[in-house]
Amino acid sequence: MIYDERIYTLKPGKTQEYLEIYAAPGLKLQTSSGGDMVGYFSTEFGPLNQLVHIWRYESLEDRSAKRKELLSRSQWHDYAQRVRPLIQSQENKLLLPAPFSPNP
Repeated sequence: MIYDERIYTLKPGKTQEYLEIYAAPGLKLQTSSGGDMVGYFSTEFGPLNQLVHIWRYESLEDRSAKRKELLSRSQWHDYAQRVRPLIQSQENKLLLPAPFSPNP
């Protein structure tokens, strides 16, 4: 099991707009390509204007296949074009659970 943690730092004041665009159509596109969302969060303290989302995959190969499927869809590229101007920076981490970590 691996986890894909993504942190998007948005331009100030753009969080709600991003979430509204993501809710339709981004969420449907991403979950229909087989992504298993663990959670989608916004920051309240610490670095502000951030969205943190975590996705679970069986393996690196599973993640690669599902990302390839998602990126092959023209609707995903249309969605990305709408949100890209709202994003200031992106960070992506692949997380491996420790042997004693519970797997949700």
